[in-house]
Amino acid sequence: MLRQHRVIIENIAPQLESGSFFIKRVVGETVTVTADVLPDGHDVIQVEVLCRHEKDKNTSTIHMRHLGSDLYSASFTVDKQGFYEYSVRGWVDYALNWQHGIEAKLKDGQYVKSELLDGIQYITYISKMVSSSEKEEVIQWIKEFEDEHAYESAIKTATSRKLSRMFLEHPQRLFVNTSKTLQVYVDRKKANFSTWYEFFPRSAASEIGKHGTFKDCERLLPRIAGMGFDTLYFPPIHPIGEKNRKGKNNATNAKEGDSGVPWAIGSHLGGHKSIHPELGTEGDFKHLIQRAKDHGIEIAMDLAFQAAPDHPYITDHPEWFRKRPDGTMQYAENPPKKYQDIVNFYFETKAYKELWEELLSVALHWVNCGVTIFRVDNPHTKPYYFWAWLINEVKKKHPEVLFLAEAFSRPKVMQQLAKQGFSQSYSYFTWRVDKGELMAYLTELTQSEMKEYYRPNFWPNTPDINPYHLQGSNETMHLIRYVLAGTLCGNLGIYGPVFEYMVSDAMPGKEEYLNCEKYEIRHWDWTIENKITYLITKINEARKKHASLQQTNNIQFCHIENNNLIAFYKWSDDRSDETLTVISLDSHHAQQGFVQLPLSSLGFNAGHSFSLRDAITGNSYNWSTEWNYVELNPALPFHVFHINK
Repeated sequence: MLRQHRVIIENIAPQLESGSFFIKRVVGETVTVTADVLPDGHDVIQVEVLCRHEKDKNTSTIHMRHLGSDLYSASFTVDKQGFYEYSVRGWVDYALNWQHGIEAKLKDGQYVKSELLDGIQYITYISKMVSSSEKEEVIQWIKEFEDEHAYESAIKTATSRKLSRMFLEHPQRLFVNTSKTLQVYVDRKKANFSTWYEFFPRSAASEIGKHGTFKDCERLLPRIAGMGFDTLYFPPIHPIGEKNRKGKNNATNAKEGDSGVPWAIGSHLGGHKSIHPELGTEGDFKHLIQRAKDHGIEIAMDLAFQAAPDHPYITDHPEWFRKRPDGTMQYAENPPKKYQDIVNFYFETKAYKELWEELLSVALHWVNCGVTIFRVDNPHTKPYYFWAWLINEVKKKHPEVLFLAEAFSRPKVMQQLAKQGFSQSYSYFTWRVDKGELMAYLTELTQSEMKEYYRPNFWPNTPDINPYHLQGSNETMHLIRYVLAGTLCGNLGIYGPVFEYMVSDAMPGKEEYLNCEKYEIRHWDWTIENKITYLITKINEARKKHASLQQTNNIQFCHIENNNLIAFYKWSDDRSDETLTVISLDSHHAQQGFVQLPLSSLGFNAGHSFSLRDAITGNSYNWSTEWNYVELNPALPFHVFHINK
């Protein structure tokens, strides 16, 4: 292939695997594009970014600045949901090269009349591009360049900044080279900043021994909203299978009255498009969704693509499931764990197209009921390409819908799901406890390529995970884990009320809850308020107030000579909000240390005085040195400082 391009474009960033996947942003964020652009020889080149929203007819161009060493950079803001396209193009700018050559020859004392005549072609081009008010002046320049008696005036024009500006504003893109087109998907802001609360609707009843309903959930909305949560996540709300039903504490055989596991979906009462009758009707669910919105809360629904052995799908579509050679149904396993009450869909079936379409219709059914967020159960056990297709199909008509991937798996598996389109992802935070682990993990999330596509959601606990460091732990440890999640990450969630009520009894030797709600209905006194509920509320208030805490990537850890203290500086994209958080990781003893402020990042010189206001207590402090003393004790093991310059 013959190409007359004079520049090479390479090393474009950001991009994922040569553009095989899109990067991610939320509305209002910027995309900073860099690229190496190399001309042959020493000619002056121009480089720009082309960008457009998928629904826009016109493409925007942004001039790229030369940063040195053939590296160019430019940024554009994404202000609408959906896909944006961007690419880089570059060319040798012959007009600017001509002007640069004249300047060099004049410095050498050369006579440049021939060069002036050569430049008429570039002036003629811009004469067709400039405004009518400028056109007359440009035509006069052409006459100057032709007139031997106007040599001095022509030289001034040829070397003027005004002419340079016109060349830059109206470039003649000859032999332009354009890179391949890359994509960024833009979600609404909640993809970056959300505060989740999970509970089991069936445990929401005010009376002991009663099955909770959606009406009971409505009664709890003021409590959840009052604590500062904006997303309420329910485990599956569908009919629960009766065949092979599990009993309390995962007993293989259920006793009479055992409620079963909500993730064992489907019975003679219906399947994935039905609601457990004891919770209420579909109309009740829609009413709950609306009432939640009135409180500033979105309902997140569990999307669990699996079935109980008595799900209607098994009778109506046996080809969607796999049988063993003896004719029995293959139940789900994750050795050594066995899920006798669940069978998986057989994605290798020849009828996979019909299966995919049906599962898409499940998601769309609930979107049409008002659901805008899905927490997806075990997505890593289904094909990656299935998720890419389903998420894309939903977002074509409903770009506001968000998907959280519940996958605690190998790193590359979790990363792949995020690349395929999941809006948020569960993370390893649940098991990152000491200072080194936390700093290394946050550095990976925010300084590697993962920052372009992986939006973590930090959960201190889940119904599946009762981590060892919370088992039997005190109030302070629960506070430490919550403030770590809430200040390190823009997205966080807790499974309650076991978290705030410190119900952490465990199955011996396992990270599992004893008497777990997955297997039985529990009764809670939702009226209880304690120090944890109070401080969760204060932390959530700080998150809503400070934009620097509403994202994950803008973080810088601060040096502090105490491994039991962790400190970090965070900032909003426009630097209008900056915070410094210091947290003790010791739940039993007071800890002290000197924190080193990142003065260059703050824009301070040593000796500059500024104030910090604790977002939790309201106390203010004045600092003026690089190193500052902090002391934290178990009664309140953290500071969340707003930096007031």
